[in-house]
Amino acid sequence: MAFSLSPSSPPHPLQPSTLLPLLSVLSNPIPISHLNQIHAIAIRSATAASDDPQLASLHSHLVLSAASSSHLSYAINLLLHPSLPVSPTTFPWNALLRLLAWSSFLKPIALSLFRLMLLHSPSPPDQHSFPFVLKACAHLFALREGSQIHSYLLKLGFSSDTFVSNSLIHFYCSCGRLHVARQLFDRMPDRTKVSWNVMIDGYAMTGDYHTALSLFREMQLELFVPDVYTFQSLLCACGGLGALSLGMWVHALMLKSSEAKATSADILVNNSLVDLYSRCGSMTMARKVFDEMPARDATSWNTMILGLAMHGRIGECFAAFERMIGEDDLRPNSITLVAVLSACKHGGLVSEGFRYFHILTEEFGIEPRIEHYGCLVDMLARAGMVDDALKLVQSMPCRPDAVIWRSLLDACCRRNAGIRISESMAERAVEAEQEDDGSGAYVLLSRVYASANRWNEVGLVRKIMEEEGMRKATGCSSMEMEGVVHEFVAGDTSHPEAVEIYRKLGEVESRIAMVGYEPDPIEAPMVAGKDEVKREALRFHSERLAMAFGLLRTEPGKTMRILKNLRRLPQSSETGLSSLWGGDRFEGSVEIPSLQGWFLLLHGLLVIENFSFISI
Repeated sequence: MAFSLSPSSPPHPLQPSTLLPLLSVLSNPIPISHLNQIHAIAIRSATAASDDPQLASLHSHLVLSAASSSHLSYAINLLLHPSLPVSPTTFPWNALLRLLAWSSFLKPIALSLFRLMLLHSPSPPDQHSFPFVLKACAHLFALREGSQIHSYLLKLGFSSDTFVSNSLIHFYCSCGRLHVARQLFDRMPDRTKVSWNVMIDGYAMTGDYHTALSLFREMQLELFVPDVYTFQSLLCACGGLGALSLGMWVHALMLKSSEAKATSADILVNNSLVDLYSRCGSMTMARKVFDEMPARDATSWNTMILGLAMHGRIGECFAAFERMIGEDDLRPNSITLVAVLSACKHGGLVSEGFRYFHILTEEFGIEPRIEHYGCLVDMLARAGMVDDALKLVQSMPCRPDAVIWRSLLDACCRRNAGIRISESMAERAVEAEQEDDGSGAYVLLSRVYASANRWNEVGLVRKIMEEEGMRKATGCSSMEMEGVVHEFVAGDTSHPEAVEIYRKLGEVESRIAMVGYEPDPIEAPMVAGKDEVKREALRFHSERLAMAFGLLRTEPGKTMRILKNLRRLPQSSETGLSSLWGGDRFEGSVEIPSLQGWFLLLHGLLVIENFSFISI
């Protein structure tokens, strides 16, 4: 049977049962004129059959068809003024809330619609309404609005509903309120796999990797089987800790699971695996997973390019980019530009960096952002071209942030630039760090003063930091041993094997002292006291403790991987570590990825690659 929406349509009103399939066969977007005609026909049919049970379904379909065809005002008007004799129900409101909450750009409208629902809907929100609006709040980081919605659903008695509770946990995790999310999680009478996944993911996304893994162990004890979403969060946690063997165990568990086929084909999980192995220094495994992926998206290539850049394999980065736009015919995005510029930055390829910047912004239409200009500024600063970096900062269309000013200040520190220009950089960095405590800029400035032997100014900087309540970021080095991550901070004595660690470190210091090495006090500008006090503080750097522990526990021929959380490995450590082995003590290699680069010690030789480990 053919339908016509022209004026020559038969005068007999079509029934709701006939109009419903008509709405489904019309392709989106449905012209507003067609919706008006269908709506008019529905009103006519309703006068003849006001008790037709399908009128309510027709009304809901009209609302959704209008919304999905970008006629939002028309859809909302249908909700506020139904014009059809339908009984009051939340279903059409919930249907539109769902559509808005799941869309990419219409989530703010979902909050507005929920307000209209509270004001005008004859029926209050139900247990289906809240998950949709909380999803929108989570995406928008709307903590105030979401908290108010939480209070309202408590009044309505939906706090014990499992789906509502899961949505609340996800909302609070997204807004960084892990303690509230955990309280809700612990109080749930019946947890589902979604409950566990959301809570584990919340910890992983906020950097509390230990708790994420601990919660997964509890999930296993409750006999829940992990799925794709569980594995994704676990791989993120393992990568954040640099726990290679633990990550490999998760990978093996994934391949043995009941959902192995689906998990192995999942792009997001495979991207997480590539990221894990890249972070943990196993580029062989990262490349293997990447090459065996049944399908790759732009994120897959971006992750691989960033991983190669981390390890200084600059030529392979460029080759991967060419394959991305050639073989896979994928369009690069903003993150691709960051990845390629990072490779150029780490390789000191200034001209190549600007060439790729122009290619990706002009040929592929990527709009340059602050992070892209930050890469260019850092690239120039690392190459010693501080003046050019300053000119770029002055000419770029966006306001420089604290990261850019710290990059310039760090370059001034490393290049022994003038005091005046360094002070100017530090002042601007502190101004830009409105949301932070500004300690990073002050620490770098103190190094500039220390390198110029201006200790009075170093003391003044230290006094300012004390008065402002600022503290230098704590350096931490970690090492995974037999699936357990051991963390060390400077002067740490909390490790169970602390006595043996310090004894081993003493042996190493005795050996390196024989070749004339002693710590440089300039590397400890924030330590008050004379040079001997500063040298004493430098003796127990976190990476030294980690390496001493590694010497105690690592078998000959094995690789030790030590992860640092700070931007640069102190010069005193570079010099000291190069003499740690004495040639015959340790037959293997040590890799130290920091935010500044991968430091590879192999058979007593220290090879310093000048490139960054993007994130740990």
